[in-house]
Amino acid sequence: MAAELDSLTPPVCIGATGATGATGATGATGATGATGATGATGATGATGGTGTSPGNRIYVTDFGSLVSVIDGNSNSVVATVVVGTSPSHVGVNPATDRIYVSNSSGFPNTVSVIDGTTNTVVGTVTVGGTPRQIGVNATTNRIYVANSFSGTVSVIDGSTNSVISTITTGFTPFGVGVNATTNLIYVSNRGDNNMSVIDGTTNAPITTITVGFEPLDVAVNPLTNEIYTVNLSSNNVSVVNGLTNTVIATISVGLLPDGVAVNPVTNRIYVSNLNSNNLSVIDGSTKTVIATISVGSFPVGVGVNSLTNRVYVANSSTGNVSVIDGSSNTILATITITSPRGVGILP
Repeated sequence: MAAELDSLTPPVCIGATGATGATGATGATGATGATGATGATGATGATGGTGTSPGNRIYVTDFGSLVSVIDGNSNSVVATVVVGTSPSHVGVNPATDRIYVSNSSGFPNTVSVIDGTTNTVVGTVTVGGTPRQIGVNATTNRIYVANSFSGTVSVIDGSTNSVISTITTGFTPFGVGVNATTNLIYVSNRGDNNMSVIDGTTNAPITTITVGFEPLDVAVNPLTNEIYTVNLSSNNVSVVNGLTNTVIATISVGLLPDGVAVNPVTNRIYVSNLNSNNLSVIDGSTKTVIATISVGSFPVGVGVNSLTNRVYVANSSTGNVSVIDGSSNTILATITITSPRGVGILP
């Protein structure tokens, strides 16, 4: 019976599949999963080269209004820089590549600041009357200018190119030497025949040392803590012990010594003798003159590059600069400059 009922059930017919309906709207995006672990850092690339200004430059004042820049490698003038009136002396801060030039005439009296990288004037600082020698403490970035007419020393902040202190010294201060290790400044007082010792921390004089007649330029050997000042009318050099502030030696040199420079590496001291037309070479250990080198007429400023052991002498009347080998005490070259006066070295 069941079989009959099945045979009587009509067959089911399946129709064609209808068209697919439109896609519904996308549901909201689910929450972002946790960030995976960061991959390993790649290798660091090579460090680029550090830029530097050219070294072995010699800056020489020309008594008009120029500073000549000498390349110590080629012994040639590679640039001239216009500064103030009657530039006299030069001070250098190798840590900042700044060169300071005292302009000894005009009003007001000034110091020109030269960028050693570009050889351009980047600042002008008003100081006292008739500025002469300039001393630089590269550690503190302080610059000291002896103002002969004013009887003072101007202290310049090398960061701001501004005078931060004015110190009264003796009569007609002329030379300045700085010991960066002890932070003491030595100023020769030409009219008083003595030297003022100034504390660089307090900017105050702490003692006075009697030297020879008419002391002019001053130089310091920081390694031996000895200070040298040339005495124009005494024809000698006073050697001062920086620890005791006493004169420990007096060394006879040529006629009318004017400039002095020290090579602390070799412990040699170089003195230009204005009326002898030569350069005295002093052994700092024995306090004796070990050589005399003939140069041009009326030598005045002296500078030493301790890295190359070269000595530069400005011959004011001849109109040139003598380049001397510090090892052999012989002249290597003569460089023409109209009227050279002061010498500064950027090693």
